[in-house]
Amino acid sequence: MPSRTNPLDTPPRIAVLADSDTRWKWGALTARRIAERTPELSGFLLRGRATPTPRQLAEVGVGADALREVTMAAFLRAVEREPYDVVVLALVGGAAQAALHGLARLWPAGARRPVLVTGYVGVVYEKLADGLLLRHGADVVLANSRHDAERFRAVYEGVGADASAVTEAALPFLGGAPYRPEPGRDTVVFAAQPSVPESRADRLYLLRRLIAHARRHPGREVLLKLRSKPGEHTTHIEEQPYQKLARSLERPPNFRLVYGNMGEVLDRADLLVTVSSTAALESLHRQVPTAVLTDLGVREGLGNHHFIGSGCLASWDELDAGHRPSPDAGWLAAQGVAPGEAYATAFDAARARIVDLLARPGLPPVRPYYTPATAPGYLPGLLARHHLAPDGTPLPGAAPEAEATGVRRLVRDAVRDAARGAYRHGVQRVAPVIRRMGEL
Repeated sequence: MPSRTNPLDTPPRIAVLADSDTRWKWGALTARRIAERTPELSGFLLRGRATPTPRQLAEVGVGADALREVTMAAFLRAVEREPYDVVVLALVGGAAQAALHGLARLWPAGARRPVLVTGYVGVVYEKLADGLLLRHGADVVLANSRHDAERFRAVYEGVGADASAVTEAALPFLGGAPYRPEPGRDTVVFAAQPSVPESRADRLYLLRRLIAHARRHPGREVLLKLRSKPGEHTTHIEEQPYQKLARSLERPPNFRLVYGNMGEVLDRADLLVTVSSTAALESLHRQVPTAVLTDLGVREGLGNHHFIGSGCLASWDELDAGHRPSPDAGWLAAQGVAPGEAYATAFDAARARIVDLLARPGLPPVRPYYTPATAPGYLPGLLARHHLAPDGTPLPGAAPEAEATGVRRLVRDAVRDAARGAYRHGVQRVAPVIRRMGEL
């Protein structure tokens, strides 16, 4: 990849800012997919409720040449000081908008600046307009499929925003060996999600059906694949962890709770079952039999409406009876998960666009769709959450932290860990109780 800040024979320098374990995985792998050569990768983990733990990072299995936790102000200062070629914003919409405004302040028109890339970590089944407009202003907005690219352009054009940044690509973590059944192996994997379904009753229902499936098929290994351990957060808050719900239920010996990298779990799966997890796309790409549950309905709130037309919708009753869904080839192709050679070229358009942008003597200023003039009742609050003023400058008190050492660092980290623990306790224990009391 030609670089404006490095000689042509040196690796491109890419910075990735991520706010959760799954977004770090998406951002770091995207950085490698969009670079023509192995990049020099600097990772920044945005400090917040979902900042990944060392265990979560190890499970993701994607490293960097450097990786550190930062505030938004500290990230902006680092990018201003270092000559990065590309900056990947692997963030929730509001944080992406804050980062774009903070970055816009750093470089005037015509300045040599990094190419800004953003996108979605998985299936876009809710907040399409909101999430897209919050990401507008990046030079490249990656769409994970042809279907998404068409929807993204329609949203931008519909509000009169420039849609040229939308670039069709694919999910960067698809891959692995195609499914091959093995004699004597019979493994069903249920891919859990932190927030879908949300209610305790629905999650208990799914857990009981999974356990009943294990009892019905004692020769089958039934795995509940979990995203996080109690006290950890991912992209979404998990108020009713399956681990805790399972403690009160009697489980057969062929039923197990497992953690680990999803790709490694899929290596031994003969059937992947989920409500609407992105794991279904990984599974379909590898041609593993995949079922998207209809037991709780096919609803936008569950996200399984995204799989209408896929051929994968099925109920537990059908799966108990031995049904294995057969995916629709046309649907797979439109969603960017068709197996075969197509995936090998999925990022060609993104690489070509970035090469073109890097070759220019200067780039236009960063111009997000939302400004203090167009969204005066919305934008200031979004920026304030990340301690930025309406013009993108850090607010007083949001200056980057000095490097702490010795006792000071130990005390600071202990206080921060205690605060996170209190927050997670409130989310997972106190908030559900208050909600139940309010329903009496």
